[in-house]
Amino acid sequence: MFFSQAGARPRMWEASPSEHKKWVEVFKACDEENKGCLSRENFKVAVVMLFGYKPSKIEADAVMSSVDPNTSGILLKEFLDIVRKKKEAQLYRNEIRHIFTAFDRHYRGYLTLEDFKKAFKQVAPKLSERIVLEVFSRLRIFSKCLPCHVDSEV
Repeated sequence: MFFSQAGARPRMWEASPSEHKKWVEVFKACDEENKGCLSRENFKVAVVMLFGYKPSKIEADAVMSSVDPNTSGILLKEFLDIVRKKKEAQLYRNEIRHIFTAFDRHYRGYLTLEDFKKAFKQVAPKLSERIVLEVFSRLRIFSKCLPCHVDSEV
């Protein structure tokens, strides 16, 4: 089932026992001084180990600002919650990418108005063409991800 069928946001996702175990192992490996918490730098290393990228200063600042000031870093429980949320977001982005590529039949990296109409005919066949055109026009205006490729009929 696509997330889009269930609603705009993914439902709460739970890690498998093996994935949860991996997250705990990464936490322990990055907790170099065995304090039971991760410093800002250790958190960045953990994200690299789990997600393959180094968090930006803004992302690290956001995480560290949410940490209890009475602790000297991110506790295991907080870390697991952060990782779960990051994984949910990653799965949601992958689902959106999957849905988009299903409708990008010519592998162009964007949807033309004709592609958009065909997609809506498949998922919402009773939706009027006027509404589909309006949605497409608004997406063109507000989205930097959808370049303007409109057929001459608009």
